[in-house]
Amino acid sequence: MPGNRTRTSTGRKSRRSRKATATVAAGLTLALCAALTACSGPDGSTSAGGKVVLRYTWWGNPDRAARTQAAVDLFEKKHPDVDVQTSFAGYDAYKQKLATQAAGGDAPDVMQLDYRMIDQYASGGVLLDLGTQQTTLKTGEFEPGLLATGRLNGKQYAVPQGRGTETVVYDQAQWKKAGLAPPADATAGGWTWDQWADAMRALKKKTGKPGGTDPGQSEDSFEVWLRGQGGSLYTKDHRLGFTVDDLTRWWTFTDGLRREGVVSPAEQTTQLDGSVENTPLGRGTALSDMNWDAPASGYLALIPDGIGLAPMPSGADGTPGQYFKPSMFMGVAADTGSPEQAALLIDFMLNDREAAAILGATRGIPVNESIREELAPKLKDFDKTIYAYQATLEGKLATPPQAPPSGDSALQTTFQRDYDQVSYERMSPREAAQDYVTEAKAELRS
Repeated sequence: MPGNRTRTSTGRKSRRSRKATATVAAGLTLALCAALTACSGPDGSTSAGGKVVLRYTWWGNPDRAARTQAAVDLFEKKHPDVDVQTSFAGYDAYKQKLATQAAGGDAPDVMQLDYRMIDQYASGGVLLDLGTQQTTLKTGEFEPGLLATGRLNGKQYAVPQGRGTETVVYDQAQWKKAGLAPPADATAGGWTWDQWADAMRALKKKTGKPGGTDPGQSEDSFEVWLRGQGGSLYTKDHRLGFTVDDLTRWWTFTDGLRREGVVSPAEQTTQLDGSVENTPLGRGTALSDMNWDAPASGYLALIPDGIGLAPMPSGADGTPGQYFKPSMFMGVAADTGSPEQAALLIDFMLNDREAAAILGATRGIPVNESIREELAPKLKDFDKTIYAYQATLEGKLATPPQAPPSGDSALQTTFQRDYDQVSYERMSPREAAQDYVTEAKAELRS
């Protein structure tokens, strides 16, 4: 895919290999260090050419990848002593690979993190306390509330890259062709879940296609629905914040829409992997999707007639369930051999004006306040769309919840798995909800 340029260094050993050979090669290392101007320690990441090598990975779509690579190229130009090896994948594949790397002691030097990953990796000793790099990584112009979401037990394990919120992404031309007005925006009071469901029915009747992706499989969408009812996913002490009855109501609602054929069928929702390309909207088999605003840029290459962004449905009384949250974070591996250079890369990606111009809003609206103010008038195309969408929500959303407990990352998969049983009609919504709640409580106790 465009932008997926991963440079490799065939002579570079893994961190484990370097550790294993450090003792044997100690004498040779000392001799070489005396002769070379640049030399790393046994856990360092110095290439044969004397450059510090950093592995930097993230998840995202081709648009994000192309912009990120361009920013990394600029970083390398400004810091010729650092070589950054890049890679990216769709969210699900990325999450699985990162978990495997972390468990094996081979986490990348710099990594993109989700809200749900911080507790898991920080408490597991995978992440570096970035407070040790304050002279390199400057956070003075970050929104304090957003910055605090990357802390655990008083230590800054991750820093936010941008601010994002969820959205209903829709095919503008197809909605217009079907004779439907654009979804109600927040300035007009938004829309409720029942009104959203009615729109899905109208689209199916007019076009013969499901109106949108079945949201029953998404824990994110469930959280929005739950918050609109006055509930929450988790309590402040990291216990489950909802009941079997709550989840049964949600899955009964979404399963009913699936049975009507107004949202995507099971065989399509089970193909979801975190990439926009594999959503029903991306494949052209549905006319809308629920996603986060920044990744929605990936739909532009798939839907040439254009897409629109609408707020997530609210509760019956108009209570919004969505919220602004850090769209994603950057963190550094605790055992990186080059913590200063890793922090320098993060500082560049978040605080450099030229990098900000390249990245735009591909990871959300920037968290550096002065950069955000400078960037807003210059935003173009879909970045401008995201900024305008968020502006309609200012002052209307409740405060974000605290970062979820570490078990939530695994529970996202469990949530999807249990709903698959509902959508394939192997379990009733209540049976699946009971199964999920039982497993969730056990996971959170572990």
